[in-house]
Amino acid sequence: MSGHSKWAKIHRGKAIEDAKRGAIFTKLGNAIAVAAKSGADPDMNFTLRLAIDKAKTANMPAKNIQNAVDRGSGKLGGDALQEVMYEGYGPGGTAVLVECATDNVNRTLPHVKTAFSKHGGNLAEKGSVAFQFDRKGVITVKGAGEDLLLQVLEAGAEDAEEDSGEVVVYTDPKEFTVVRDKLKDSGLELTDSELSYVPKNMVVIEDEATAGKIGRMMDAIEELDDVVNTHVNFEFADELEV
Repeated sequence: MSGHSKWAKIHRGKAIEDAKRGAIFTKLGNAIAVAAKSGADPDMNFTLRLAIDKAKTANMPAKNIQNAVDRGSGKLGGDALQEVMYEGYGPGGTAVLVECATDNVNRTLPHVKTAFSKHGGNLAEKGSVAFQFDRKGVITVKGAGEDLLLQVLEAGAEDAEEDSGEVVVYTDPKEFTVVRDKLKDSGLELTDSELSYVPKNMVVIEDEATAGKIGRMMDAIEELDDVVNTHVNFEFADELEV
């Protein structure tokens, strides 16, 4: 596989400040609300269960989680959220997918477009970027070593790779739940699990100026309230500090 595709994983050095926790909960709540449109019972709605699990991992209060479920299922009224995917290119020809949950596309689109264009990027036509990514289940397991790699592959993973004391496991989306449950039942510590978009090929950014532009663009995109997830096809060379 092509490695991590999430900006949060690439930009490890950026501290999550307490002041931003509310914004993080907003994004998690939006993801829950969108998932809850297909059913408010997480036992019957796999996407909702994943969204709730992620919120719990981030220590989102149970009341906030329930409010998000109620909002998405229509119990609280108001405008319904919808999922929107934007595709774009950043400096250096880097590819970016932006997942949003919004109740007003006419508000969200200009904000995303500005975040790209202000930092040397641009929005692209639908389908012109997404083909560079595969939909995969991605599970992160704490630990390292050949035995662990063999164990996750025997559990049904398509591929796995070590990264900073963890093993990143890739699965077919249809096998994601089965593999995740097997790994959990075996006593392994899972630090993250989700359905994601994994790039088919990675672009290594070695120029500091280009890396800086990309970093500023991605931060501007991530700071938008309607943005739930971003997926990218680049990584920074080890010697760069961004």
